[in-house]
Amino acid sequence: MVGLYRARIGRHLIIGFITLGLIWSFPGTIGSAAAAQKKGRPSVKPSAAAAVALRYAEALSSGDRATAGQLDFACQYAMVTAGAAPLKAFPPASDPVYAACWNRLEQVHQTALDLRNQGMDAMWPGKNGLVFFREPLDKYGASFFVMDVLGLSPPAGGLKLDVVESKPMPAASFRLRENGPVLGAPATLVTLRVTYKDPLSSPVAYAPGSYKFTNTVKRPRAAIKAVLVQWVVLSGLKKAGLPGDTAVANLPVSEREGARVPFVTETSRYVDRSATWFGPTDAPGTLIAAVARAALFPDLQDRVAMFNRVLIVDPGQPDALTALTHDLYQTLLAAGAAAHKFPFNDPALAARFNELYWDIYSQTTRMDISLSMEIGGLAQPTPADYLYRIIPAMEMLAKVRPEDLENRLRLGVVYRWNNDQLAAINTHEALVKALPVERYQPRTRALIELAWSRIAKVSWNRIFDDPNIAQAYQEAQEAYKFTDRPLDKFVSAYTMAYSLAFMPQRDNQAMLDLLTEAKRWYLELDGATDASWRYLLGNDTLKGVLEADPLFKPLLAGT
Repeated sequence: MVGLYRARIGRHLIIGFITLGLIWSFPGTIGSAAAAQKKGRPSVKPSAAAAVALRYAEALSSGDRATAGQLDFACQYAMVTAGAAPLKAFPPASDPVYAACWNRLEQVHQTALDLRNQGMDAMWPGKNGLVFFREPLDKYGASFFVMDVLGLSPPAGGLKLDVVESKPMPAASFRLRENGPVLGAPATLVTLRVTYKDPLSSPVAYAPGSYKFTNTVKRPRAAIKAVLVQWVVLSGLKKAGLPGDTAVANLPVSEREGARVPFVTETSRYVDRSATWFGPTDAPGTLIAAVARAALFPDLQDRVAMFNRVLIVDPGQPDALTALTHDLYQTLLAAGAAAHKFPFNDPALAARFNELYWDIYSQTTRMDISLSMEIGGLAQPTPADYLYRIIPAMEMLAKVRPEDLENRLRLGVVYRWNNDQLAAINTHEALVKALPVERYQPRTRALIELAWSRIAKVSWNRIFDDPNIAQAYQEAQEAYKFTDRPLDKFVSAYTMAYSLAFMPQRDNQAMLDLLTEAKRWYLELDGATDASWRYLLGNDTLKGVLEADPLFKPLLAGT
């Protein structure tokens, strides 16, 4: 009992010291606050304070600078302290003071705006239009959630404001001059619900429960549907010498040396754990229309930004996944074409040649396909950025549309280019097993890709007794027998010859015969040239083998 009594006495002493400290730090605060908020009641009704908070939030979201400035405590404070004479009325709406107050708000809000080129992580509405909260939401003030970037429509989707509750709180205190008296103002805490109308333009934050492990792991993002924000509304300000009688204490005027102006027990901020999130069932028609709209955008990054936005609302939206993976795969092939610089009239030959370029490049140099824009400090996305973005999208598409065999085939290909050796082999093995023998053309393609995935494993690891290399030869050989298409004949013969470069007991004569056969089929294709054929022989793998043995001189001389 004695211990309990001492603990209680200790707590009372601590509370007493804190109270005395507040009185000494802010002389006149307690008395002024008590006079302004007698018997615990504010000088304006809670409903009137709620109306002020609502008008202020609406002014911010609509870009009404004059109204926002007149209802902002920091702006009123700046008007009064800027001149020596008291200010009994607001300046006209054209006065530059409102622009100055607005600019201060904008500078603070810019910390939540997406101002950099985000590459393949871009999110609609993109640079200068996306509000992205990278920090926990409780780190942001209330005005961040009603910025004009979010409220103006168009281009933003707009927002809806509703009053949730309004209740009195301890009075605020402040000085108008450094050595002036401490003035008190009754305060009311108003909570508003902010509901965003459009999942395509609402603010974005990291998904609930996501955790940042390393810089190389992309944290999932989500679109905010609604939040609760609280506003501190001050009243009775005319008595203190301000031009308006009510104002919202949004951003503090000053926090210098711990003297916060105004001094309040609460702040205008996000209400903890109040966010709700857009999901797949909220606006499925909007998402489908957004994918169709994105298809008309001429710029790849704009299309990707829209697809990314759709996919944070519905990660399994099949149309967005299909369009995104198609665009990125074609962009990767185009990057290969830009590197080797051989034009082809036949789209099928062009695609196959570009795939062979990345097949070989990913086993050797790898720089372009592994150095991303962010890591390299580059201004534009690289092939690595396309590759890193396409893999998770293809994986999800394989789950929601397993019948899309082309996607599953390409998923194994991009695994291979990313040096995910076992994932590439397993993906293509499963596809070969799923395709019956009578489906000649898709089975031929799957066998060739499986062979290249096995070759990539042996080529990179340099384990030449790996049984995968013999299996690769057999699968390419099986594909050669299956098909009568010149394009597939060329690729399967070339694949067999390429695989022989890694055989422990290499048969150079067989390699010569296969390359000769591959060349014959290749030159039958529309747009194929002797120069582009020489390019296929001049890569880091084949060049050393062909130049080391005089047996290949006729092949090299013939080209």
